[in-house]
Amino acid sequence: MPLILVLLLSLAASTAPVVMSPNGQIAVLMETSGSGVLQYQVHYKGKPLIAASRLGIDTAGQPPLGDRVKIAAVRTGELQETYSMPHGKTNPLVNRANTAEVMIEETAGPLRHLTIDVRAWDDGVAFRYRVPAQPSLRELKLEKELTEFHLAAEGRSYPLLLQNYRTSYEDSYVALPLTSIKQGALVALPFLAEVPGAGWVGVTEAHLENYAGMYLKRANGRVMEAALAPLPDEPGILVNRSTPMETPWRVILIGPTPGALVESDIVLHCNPPSRIQDTSWIKPGKTSWSWWSGDLAKNVPFKPAMNTETMKHYIDFSAEAGLEYALIDEGWSATVNGRSRDLTRTNPALDLPAILAHARQKNVGVWLWAHWTFVDMQMEEAFPLFEKWGVRGVKIDFMDSDDQRMVGFYHRSAALAARHKLMVDFHGAFKPTGLRKYYPNVLTHEAVLGLEYLKWSARATATHNTIIPFTRMLAGPLDYTPGGFSNVVWDEFRPRFVEPLVPTTRAHQLALYVVFESAFQMLADYPENYRGTKELAFLKAVPVTWNETRVLSGMPGESIVIARRKGREWFIGAITNENPRAISIPLSFLPAGAYSVEKYEDGPTPSSASVSTAAVTPASTLQANLAPSGGAAFILRPR
Repeated sequence: MPLILVLLLSLAASTAPVVMSPNGQIAVLMETSGSGVLQYQVHYKGKPLIAASRLGIDTAGQPPLGDRVKIAAVRTGELQETYSMPHGKTNPLVNRANTAEVMIEETAGPLRHLTIDVRAWDDGVAFRYRVPAQPSLRELKLEKELTEFHLAAEGRSYPLLLQNYRTSYEDSYVALPLTSIKQGALVALPFLAEVPGAGWVGVTEAHLENYAGMYLKRANGRVMEAALAPLPDEPGILVNRSTPMETPWRVILIGPTPGALVESDIVLHCNPPSRIQDTSWIKPGKTSWSWWSGDLAKNVPFKPAMNTETMKHYIDFSAEAGLEYALIDEGWSATVNGRSRDLTRTNPALDLPAILAHARQKNVGVWLWAHWTFVDMQMEEAFPLFEKWGVRGVKIDFMDSDDQRMVGFYHRSAALAARHKLMVDFHGAFKPTGLRKYYPNVLTHEAVLGLEYLKWSARATATHNTIIPFTRMLAGPLDYTPGGFSNVVWDEFRPRFVEPLVPTTRAHQLALYVVFESAFQMLADYPENYRGTKELAFLKAVPVTWNETRVLSGMPGESIVIARRKGREWFIGAITNENPRAISIPLSFLPAGAYSVEKYEDGPTPSSASVSTAAVTPASTLQANLAPSGGAAFILRPR
């Protein structure tokens, strides 16, 4: 008898509620232990993936809610919807899941009530707590969330280990056996792990609103437990809310390979629909950016700085390259005591009205950078002014936390920006949790160690780049700022702040525009480093929004090959770590027909790609030899 059938028969014989995925391959079992502790299990293709794991919450002045309980009632249902978004890796999106509301009540003590919402898709599960209003729980001061993720077997894991909750998520992922993670070490989400013999899991969260961001800590053995960012002004309290309330969704992405998790849209499915009725003004796109290259002067009759001439220079390049935007970074606003403070006045060295007029003439939109503290103080005055000036978006930076108060700032600034038709890039940010679904003017988040780190370190390596898609990108888009064109071999690399070098090949950098998802994508380098290059044609052509995404192969820390479709065109990006790699890419995913392929492959030196064309069909296989820290990028168009 097949193992999955044995599992289904045994679950059917149980009195505990079971939620099955539509294809029957994932099963979530909700139950209470012999002592009345609420817990859950997850099985995948008939094998245990998440062993019995505790559920519940611990509030100040009361016993934990989740101990000494019983399952009082269960209401099952299903989700079936199709929706569209202005940007993302899939469009339209199909949300199909089986659901359950599991009503819990205590068997002793104050007799409090709790509901667990459970959803099961074909590629993962999610659950959340709902605390109804009740006499014994009018105010909820959360001291701990008791959620556990007990992985059923020891395997590889890829934690992002952090020192504390004051974090920008900008650090290096490491590969460790699960039980080699130190007990109590703070692990950021998303968290990727293999359960040998069963599958891969990615743990993250969705719909984070009026709550604290979640992390994980290894408790003992293979148990990872939830840890929430504490409130800065209420010692010991993580969340302070009145009831009724609901927590964010705790998401477990599931698949046979780590690449399957990258394709999932569960994080978006767990979020409410758009709160913006008219989204026609939301225009994803690519941008030039002066900050990366420093005050670099090449073939220009002016001294580069945060001044009018420099900004016009980048706007001119955006127009030439077909980029929708130019980003004006730190230093444009008036300063007090040497710091950018007043978002309603400009730096005297910069004629912002003239710059904006020049951008309009060139059909280029302008984004402005702002420190979050000044946005917090001035957004009610500054955002209407930005709209009046014709600014298209704002890059908000240096939040570096996700406690309940800071999460509230994200929502307030996104909502007010939408009211004034401003798009948003959250830089110095926590990982995305699907805010972009109900505020689609939020195009991207940073929350990653990106290319900028090459200005002062050697940390944005090829290996790092091959881990990010399987870890950080599970949460959503990332503002990595690719496009470094001063490419050198590793032995020649040295960090430098002006005209930084890049220890990955030109083709690797091109491929990142396909590998990394972001609806606001930067061409980080100096205009003169792009002008006249054959690789600029790819950067002009590659989209920032997609209709379909497929991970064709790859393993974290080794390589990834990913294909994305926009309309009838397909773009493929392939990157490798510091080892050379021969790859084969079967094109059987293509619809029937004849195609032309434009190839950008590693050339004889890191600073130049080899460009060629060929005719292919779905029966063809692309072959590419990736150099150390190399890559390849392909455009496939119907003939």
